[in-house]
Amino acid sequence: MTAATAASRPSLWQRMRAWAGAAPAANADVLPVRVGGTEYRRTAATPARVLGFDQALLWVVVLLLAFSVVMVYSASIAMPDNPRFGNIAPTHFLLRHAIAIGVGFVAALIAFQVSMDTWERMAPWLFVASIVLLIAVLIPHVGTMVNGARRWLSLGFMNFQPSELAKFAVLIYASDYMVRKMEVKERFFRAVLPMAAAVAVVGALLLAEPDMGAFMVIAVIAMGILFLGGVNARMFFLIAGVLVAAFAIMIASSPWRRERVFAYLDPFSEQHALGKGYQLSHALIAIGRGEIFGVGLGGSVEKLHWLPEAHTDFLLAVIGEEFGLVGVLTLIVAFLWMTRRIMHIGRQAIALDRVFSGLVAQGVAIWVGFQAFINMGVNLGALPTKGLTLPLMSFGGSAILMNLVAIAVVLRVDYENKLLMRGGRA
Repeated sequence: MTAATAASRPSLWQRMRAWAGAAPAANADVLPVRVGGTEYRRTAATPARVLGFDQALLWVVVLLLAFSVVMVYSASIAMPDNPRFGNIAPTHFLLRHAIAIGVGFVAALIAFQVSMDTWERMAPWLFVASIVLLIAVLIPHVGTMVNGARRWLSLGFMNFQPSELAKFAVLIYASDYMVRKMEVKERFFRAVLPMAAAVAVVGALLLAEPDMGAFMVIAVIAMGILFLGGVNARMFFLIAGVLVAAFAIMIASSPWRRERVFAYLDPFSEQHALGKGYQLSHALIAIGRGEIFGVGLGGSVEKLHWLPEAHTDFLLAVIGEEFGLVGVLTLIVAFLWMTRRIMHIGRQAIALDRVFSGLVAQGVAIWVGFQAFINMGVNLGALPTKGLTLPLMSFGGSAILMNLVAIAVVLRVDYENKLLMRGGRA
């Protein structure tokens, strides 16, 4: 062995330090960001988990989807006995839900391959595409009407709900908008009014379906991104006040929406128990029957044609009946953890000066967290009845598809964050 070769080889002490994951020498490149108390550096000792994406988040999503398959089957197994659904197999909704998850995973894999720079360039076109689809769904013989609402486009193997795409499109567009308008964010008319006009157009189309729940989620997503993007606090609270007043006027001017609020206040009254309060009263009965540990998987009585939409909007009531308070609290903790984790990924991206990526991730956290909060609040009787599904859980192909695409984009943000921490390019 030559002296040059010996000099180029690391000493035993250096190899031991690298194996133990010790800090590198003082002259190594140090990235200017700390995450969770750990400072990532460009060394060969960087753990493998830093180089990929957030596997804990992925596994929580997979577990929620697996649990949703079990619960959708449990909640819908008695549907063939209901004449309203015709001659269907006991596994009808289970198979459709499984297909939706499969399609969603394929779409998520494709979405993960798309860089955040590409999403940023596509933002205006994606927003325009969602507007076109929201218009198409209102055209007779194009949009499919179910229970008096025209919200779906038939794709043959599944019905697609453009309002779910609109949530994702507004999220991407609002994030791109805030990056472009960063220099004028203190000036109301130049910074806020164009975004408010875009949300108003989407809202008008959603209310024509009608789908006030989706409009509420989209408004909250847009407001959250404006706030996180640094819009002046006075402007933010002014817009929030205008939105609250607008929703109050919409409810007050609509007899059937007013009736929902009155039914929420007293669902067991003689006037509402068989009307607008029927779903809520039976959801509360289901959760009450579950007590602490539930009646056991498959033991729900309310799903036997007492609780309408048990496999969609009121899936949590069936979970509460079969798994009790323990099952409901476990789900609440899972969604709280997931929302916090996604927010953390967004803050990490902003710390790395990737504002668009950070706002997108935080927007997904607002979407998932707020929609889960509304659905759980409705099922538990804390909020008036509103037709919003539980993300990643309730039966509904469009919602599952777009939820998985949104999570894939968050994982892409995390993947690019870790590439930058490694010293590479996003």
